[in-house]
Amino acid sequence: MPSIETLLTNADLPDSPSARLDVELLLAAVLGKSRSHLHTWPERQVSAEQAAQFAADLQRRRLGEPVAYILGRQGFWSLDLEVAAHTLIPRPDSELLVETALQVLAASPARVLDLGTGSGAIALALASERPAWRLTGVDRVDAAVALAERNRQRLQLDNAVFTHSHWFSALAGERFELILSNPPYIAAGDQHLNQGDLRFEPASALVAGVDGLDDLRLIIAQAPAYLLANGWLLLEHGFEQAEAVRQLLSQRGFASVDSRRDLGGHQRISVGQWPL
Repeated sequence: MPSIETLLTNADLPDSPSARLDVELLLAAVLGKSRSHLHTWPERQVSAEQAAQFAADLQRRRLGEPVAYILGRQGFWSLDLEVAAHTLIPRPDSELLVETALQVLAASPARVLDLGTGSGAIALALASERPAWRLTGVDRVDAAVALAERNRQRLQLDNAVFTHSHWFSALAGERFELILSNPPYIAAGDQHLNQGDLRFEPASALVAGVDGLDDLRLIIAQAPAYLLANGWLLLEHGFEQAEAVRQLLSQRGFASVDSRRDLGGHQRISVGQWPL
């Protein structure tokens, strides 16, 4: 039987930009251990069955499948979330939405809407930080709603609910202090759709028309009908779309329009406040 060290040494992922991390995550998951265990006990032997599973997972990664889909989970904010191929993989960039929501809205009771919730990552992160808030997450994909609900139940966050809705379609008459979304924002012809992890993620959660702004336009146009006075709209977008999104917000009548930068210095989200 091979040792942990042997498997780590011989594993190769030539096309992955995070090869060492990927290998360690995959092996740790097969063993049911932490990554630190691999370095603490490198001489420990691995069973034939575990070695075979590790080899199979490595091959999936060599073919480009994201580690999160192979493992069925992904960390986001302070949460460990179940993920699946019918939803986007939660990314650190989207944590800027969470940070900004916590900044613009007080910790007192409020209703918050997460449009296109996917795995529920953003809604659940906010629910974990603000027990007084009531989070509603909606998605047009039934399997995504079910996935978000499983994450909610496992995390025992009773101040969040998830339901089926295509953007605002099932929310007639409801009003929120804050609406936020990480909608599709990639242009249909963007070459990045054929590269890396994006090849495996659902196109319906990525592509929004010829310029990538179709869903952002719709959300900005319809959001005022669902916002309370002084309510906020927070939108993630591509780093080259900030100016266009700010213009859309201003044209629709939003005030305090601004863009926020992610850790890479890119203008990753734009915000606006619906006036009295």
